Amino acid sequence: MNKAKITTATVLAFERNFDISDAIFAQRNCADASVASPVIVTEKSVRGTISNRLKNAVASDPIKLDAEIQKPNPQKIDIAALDSDKDTLVVKWSCKVLPFTGKPSVCNDMDYQEKLVKTTQSYIQQQGMQPLAKRYAINILNGRWLWRNRMGAEQISITATYKDDNNKKVNIKVDDAKSYHLNTFDYDDNPIKQLSSLIEDGLSGKKFVIFDVVAELKMGLGQEVYPSQELILDTGKEKSKVLYEKNGQAAMHSQKISNAIRTIDTWYDKKAQFPIAIEPYGAVTTMGHAFRQPKQKLDFYNLFDKWVLKGDKPSPEQQHYVIAVLIRGGVFGASGKE
Repeated sequence: MNKAKITTATVLAFERNFDISDAIFAQRNCADASVASPVIVTEKSVRGTISNRLKNAVASDPIKLDAEIQKPNPQKIDIAALDSDKDTLVVKWSCKVLPFTGKPSVCNDMDYQEKLVKTTQSYIQQQGMQPLAKRYAINILNGRWLWRNRMGAEQISITATYKDDNNKKVNIKVDDAKSYHLNTFDYDDNPIKQLSSLIEDGLSGKKFVIFDVVAELKMGLGQEVYPSQELILDTGKEKSKVLYEKNGQAAMHSQKISNAIRTIDTWYDKKAQFPIAIEPYGAVTTMGHAFRQPKQKLDFYNLFDKWVLKGDKPSPEQQHYVIAVLIRGGVFGASGKE
């Protein structure tokens, strides 16, 4: 009797392998070694100008345009800034790296799961976790996760701290994070080797891995800084911009940090000029574009299904991409309806 054809499980999910905390914003003066104080989110009321694109009937009529411009546009917004005597932003968060075994957290088809685990284990044995671990490490040490704060900083130092097997603290420090360019992963210095080795150990399950990350950014006295902005779902809110805060202190969402760390996909195009975040369709919402279109057969589902179901192994680069999506975690089951 012929064995039934294996199809993708309808219920299939992977848990994420990076547990990242929210980042907390503090401040100090570079000339003062005292303990940093919190960055507080405050409210500001401003009178904005009309700057949106107007209808042609208004824009082309000077009288109507003047009348429109004279209308007040009052706004209440949140703002986060350093104190007038502080010039350095201090951002702290922690990262736990969990083992990637290739086994899904949920799967309702044992035959499919067996084939899937065999496929992912083959990758682990042949490719190992090092190629992905190195890219994650670079994105931590180059400060990509600081987003707009990175751009406005004169100087950035980043330290990753963990405890070794003897329970002794080890610091992995980069004095000039901006020396790493964001569009390349061709770096192989000692800090990157140390951190990538640590992440590789965590993903490989060689040991329990958790480390703290601290960035110090010289911004300038009293300069504005940029925590996460909350998505306002209640349109009746009075404030047009609400910043994220934790226990009264400016903070950045863990999801925003995670997105930056997994911005390692340069395999979506042979002529890729910049990396994008690991996503099933290569979606970049700020650009309104999906870089991995299903019609090009380079999206996660096409590559994943061919690899697992048909044994059609992708190129090593696309294998890295597929495994990185699984490390990211998510629900990947096939719909029962076509």
